[in-house]
Amino acid sequence: MSSYIAENLKDINQNIKVNANRSGRELSDIVLIAVTKTVDEDKINEAIECGVTDIGENKPQEIVRKFEHIRGNVRWHLIGSLQTNKVKYIIDKVDLIHSLDREGLAKEIDKRAKAAGKVMDCLVQINISHEDTKHGLDESEVENFMRMVSSTCPNIRIRGLMGMAPFVENPEESRIYFKKIKEISLKIENLNMQGVYMDYLSMGMSNDYEIALQEGSNMVRIGTAIFGKRNYAV
Repeated sequence: MSSYIAENLKDINQNIKVNANRSGRELSDIVLIAVTKTVDEDKINEAIECGVTDIGENKPQEIVRKFEHIRGNVRWHLIGSLQTNKVKYIIDKVDLIHSLDREGLAKEIDKRAKAAGKVMDCLVQINISHEDTKHGLDESEVENFMRMVSSTCPNIRIRGLMGMAPFVENPEESRIYFKKIKEISLKIENLNMQGVYMDYLSMGMSNDYEIALQEGSNMVRIGTAIFGKRNYAV
C-alpha cells in the first residue's frame, strides 16, 4: 500500500476540519470528492480503504471503464462537462452530476432519468470567472435556467451550484469568486422553486479548497493533493 495516499488524506482532512470550523461547521459537514482523472483503479481502491467515500471523474467513458473495478459503496460524481449523447452511459451509475449548464442537457438528463425510473441529482455549473476555457452559465442566466428546469424537468432535482475560480498563484485571490457563488446560492434558495435546493456548493480544488471552505463550500474536488501530479495528456 502506498502510504503517501493515506498521509495526504490525513493532512487534507485536517485542513478541511480547520477551515470548516472557521465557518462554524464540522469535518462531517464537508464532502471530500477524490478526483480520479488518470488515476488507476488500484490507487482509487486504496483511497477508498483510507476512508474516501466519494469519487469524481471528468469523463463519462472513464466512469464506465472503472465502474466495475472499484470496491466499496462509493458515490460517483460526474464533475466534467457532459455531452448530451453521453448521458445515457452514466445515468444509472452516478449519484450527482456537477455540470448541468444548458437546456439541451437538462432535457436529455430528464428523459434518461425518467426511463431509468429515478430522479437525477444535479448541480448547476456557473462560469463565475467568465473564462472562455470554462463551461457554465453566466450568473445573469442562473435564475431563468433554474425556473426552466423546475417547471419542465420533473426527473431532475437541483441540489446546488458548482463553480471554479481562476487558477492563481495566491489562493487568496480566489476568495471573491467563491463569495459570489455563495451569494447566488442564497438568492436562489430564497426563491423556493419546486425541485430546486441549495444543499451543496461544489467549489474548491487542490490549490484553493481552504479558501473555498471559508466562503461556504461544503463539497471540495481534490485530486493532485491526494494522488500527486499526473499526466493529463493521457
